[in-house]
Amino acid sequence: MLFRSLRRAVSFWKDVPQGPPDPILGISEAFKRDTDPKKVNLGVGAYRDDNSKPWILPSVKKAEDAIYNGKGDHEYLPIEGFDAFNTSAVKLAYADCPAVADKRIAACQSLSGTGALRLGMAFLKRFYPKSNTVLVPNPTWGNHKTIAKDSGLDWKEYTYYNPANYGLNFNGLVGDLEKAPDGSIVLLHACAHNPTGVDLTHAEWDQLYDLFAKKNHVPFFDMAYQGFASGNTDHDAYAPRKFVKGGKSILLCQSFAKNFGLYGERIGCFSIVCDDAAEKDRVMSQVKILARPMYSNPPIYGAKVVSTVLNTPDFNKQWLADVKTMADRIINMRAALVDGLKTCGSTRDWSHITKQIGMFAFTGLKADQCQRLAKEFHIYMTMDGRISLAGLNSKNVNYVAEAIFKVSN
Repeated sequence: MLFRSLRRAVSFWKDVPQGPPDPILGISEAFKRDTDPKKVNLGVGAYRDDNSKPWILPSVKKAEDAIYNGKGDHEYLPIEGFDAFNTSAVKLAYADCPAVADKRIAACQSLSGTGALRLGMAFLKRFYPKSNTVLVPNPTWGNHKTIAKDSGLDWKEYTYYNPANYGLNFNGLVGDLEKAPDGSIVLLHACAHNPTGVDLTHAEWDQLYDLFAKKNHVPFFDMAYQGFASGNTDHDAYAPRKFVKGGKSILLCQSFAKNFGLYGERIGCFSIVCDDAAEKDRVMSQVKILARPMYSNPPIYGAKVVSTVLNTPDFNKQWLADVKTMADRIINMRAALVDGLKTCGSTRDWSHITKQIGMFAFTGLKADQCQRLAKEFHIYMTMDGRISLAGLNSKNVNYVAEAIFKVSN
């Protein structure tokens, strides 16, 4: 008993404070505790089919069968990851950009999009002394700010969302980036902006490119939804390709969690467009130096799945159909929700829900309305009114529409 008391008295961790719960995981936990049969989870950012079940893409299943039959081993990958994966990830993102043919893109397999962002921000912290601040859109995915902070960078918001019309405040965005110091680091969502679902048009991206060229800003793209947003991989990659073809050196973070359904495999890619092959080699050497003490080298399975799909013509054709299937279901759920609200008698204009794109929608609901939805109707979402359209299906969308009508009318 005395020994146990002494051990407690000299604890090294007695002053460690309780950390706040993750807001998204907190929603999932509350949903799990709820025993109501009508409960709906609109918080989680993972695709579900019309039966609310995780979906293994047919193209992924074919690749998994091929990998299993190939009887591969489980040896370590090099620090930069699986070469066939990096090559195919670069081709998917950059397509016919001259930088691909010139072999001047440094690419490193990462621990999904989060790991790519961490590598990118660590690289900027170490090798871009001109700025110690990352400009992020207001609002943005919450983890962006945390990754910047933990990488030793500051962050500052620029105007993006317009709550008055649930759309883009493009004039405010341009104004803020015009006023920013030349050479600022600017984080950009390539497509399917999270959390708003509000994207720039191609014409707006063209205008923004001109601004970046004039101000010499550093474009830092987060592309977590290529193909998943519109159902067309080329359409969704318009922005980074526009910048690269125009001569900008971009940093790009890719995730293959959503568009391949490989959430738990943590497969992503971080790449930097360089001026020439020699610069690429130097940059790549430093990215590997950053990755080595973080996680040493990445896992192999997800990289094999993605590269097998992208490098096998029949599988790749199937995958393009798969991402369109997911995108179309999300688009259909947007329309069904808006139709359901009209059927309930709502006189509000909900068209912003169908104008937005990607997995999420900013509904415009207030925190107290979101709380009512959870308490009275067992419908769970973040308190900013963001919903995951993947949580809707043909069986619950009318129930959700009726509940939203009741709390918002």
